Amino acid sequence: MNEIFILIVIILFVYLLIQGVRCYLYLRKAKRKLILYNKREVDLSYGRITYVDEGEGEVILSVHGIFGGYDQAYENVKNRIKKNRVIAPSRFGYFNSSVKGDGTPKEQAKVFNELLDILKIDKVFILGTSAGGTSAIRFTLDYPERVKGLILFCSAMPVNEKPSKYQEYQAPPKPLLSDYAMCLISPLMPIIMGMPASTIKDIMPVMERKEGVVLDGKLTNPDMERNYEEYPIEEIKVPTLIIHSEDDRVASFKKVEAVKHRFPNLTLLTFSDGGHMMQGHGSEIDKSLDVFINKSK
Repeated sequence: MNEIFILIVIILFVYLLIQGVRCYLYLRKAKRKLILYNKREVDLSYGRITYVDEGEGEVILSVHGIFGGYDQAYENVKNRIKKNRVIAPSRFGYFNSSVKGDGTPKEQAKVFNELLDILKIDKVFILGTSAGGTSAIRFTLDYPERVKGLILFCSAMPVNEKPSKYQEYQAPPKPLLSDYAMCLISPLMPIIMGMPASTIKDIMPVMERKEGVVLDGKLTNPDMERNYEEYPIEEIKVPTLIIHSEDDRVASFKKVEAVKHRFPNLTLLTFSDGGHMMQGHGSEIDKSLDVFINKSK
């Protein structure tokens, strides 16, 4: 028994050491990569917002998901910059985008509106990815005159009726919100979320995203359930494009099927595989965006 216990301790020690080295290397590389973005900052009514502004053409306002920031928002659609102007801001709590108010999706929508005023942009196609879909939908409802089209990319979805109960906090537990802790659990990502373990490299540095993740967990992710009456989806008149994988383990496709009838002007593109990142479908997605934007501009 002692030999087995010692072996377990050695294996655990080696695992912790390997993950520590991985964490250090990934974190160093991630910080170097962040320097390469041509980010900008501006002070608005809810504090400072950091964003990337690249490309030209019809404007896409890219709204990132959880564990995101201006980098994720930009990376999600950077292949479009030869066709579109991409505005990629960090949401509340992510990468130097501060929070003066509560950090609600409604306040976030107001910030987007102010940013467009500063940039002298009249109308946009707003693209919400994952948790960012809530803020994209909120913006579309609150400022329909500024939206040419709503694009939901493996996004959070509204519900059909106000639920009797829901999760008050919808994000990873706070003790896991560190670079090392996320590295430790990264081998479980394929099993739990259907995402490769290498995804950890794309969400580092975690500590600089932590405030935003907590806000998403407390406010953004539960908002369409908590404040169901404030999301009259049937009033969205602009064209809507939903792109989703049927095997998405993070944003369930069942929710898309259950609520798609609520969108009056909907185009739905689905894939049987690809997971939350819709891997392997980049070309099809790009073509669908071409058609949608050209038809709706």
